[in-house]
Amino acid sequence: MTMTPEHAAFFADMFARLTDNVGQALLGKAPVIRLALTCMLAEGHLLLEDAPGTGKTALARAIAASVHGTHNRIQFTPDLLPSDITGITMYDQSTGRWEFHRGPVFASIVLADEINRASPKTQSALLEIMEEAQVTVDGKRYAAERPFMVIATQNPVEQAGTYRLPEAQLDRFLMKTSVGYPEDEALLEVLAGSARPDRSKNLQPVIAQQAVAEMIDSVRDNYVDRSVLDYVRRLIEATRADKAVNLGVSTRGAIAMVRAARVWAAAHGRNYALPDDVKELAAAVWTHRLILSADAEFAGATATDVIARCLATVDAPAGRLVS
Repeated sequence: MTMTPEHAAFFADMFARLTDNVGQALLGKAPVIRLALTCMLAEGHLLLEDAPGTGKTALARAIAASVHGTHNRIQFTPDLLPSDITGITMYDQSTGRWEFHRGPVFASIVLADEINRASPKTQSALLEIMEEAQVTVDGKRYAAERPFMVIATQNPVEQAGTYRLPEAQLDRFLMKTSVGYPEDEALLEVLAGSARPDRSKNLQPVIAQQAVAEMIDSVRDNYVDRSVLDYVRRLIEATRADKAVNLGVSTRGAIAMVRAARVWAAAHGRNYALPDDVKELAAAVWTHRLILSADAEFAGATATDVIARCLATVDAPAGRLVS
């Protein structure tokens, strides 16, 4: 059943309330918060590439607090093991049974801090739960919470002792963005409240977890016209044909865009997606999925440039886009 205008209006109102609530902990960062919430409601995951101390942990805690969920932080290090993330089955002598002890990945919002510092084997421990919302240990499956989102961070400044994320794992993140440093006025507010730097601890829930799950289910039916779907198709084909690119946007990346556009449209009170939704989300959803040629990188080309070029050259659909 297609999302109704009334449902879209309710969705937009709740989305705005969540944004404002999280914004109390992360001052002056409404655009990043909106992207993060879009990611969560599209049942995707977020990759933040940012310097230390910009509020990545505060963002994760604030989102978890706002949806009355749980939050765990995993510090990725070279000696971290996959079982340190997913959990382990141990024998309990008192009961004579094998019991599964859940790892920190079992939470509403999981912050994978400096994910590229762990070995590829440990990084891959997140692949199943990110893709299928479950963990398999000793042949038994354990479902993740709902909502569930991984917020992974990378430090773009210090690369010594890190392992680059494989392209297959990058492709599983619905979005990539950065928090960045606060603007002048927001920084003054942060400094004024420096006696209690973690504002997320004082946040009150805005919505229950079950209600968030219902929002996720309802937005899946938001209308996307076939012409918009064709626009997404033509854009990803343009990324593949670009001379600076060795590997363009995958089919998974195209699906991710449609999922995100449905949420983005509903967050604006619409029960239908527009080409503008695709344009606004293109950089966050697609730049991390592109692999540029060595010559292009040497010449200073960036994935952002490629996306901008594709948006400029591919004509957006016109006409009736409303269901």
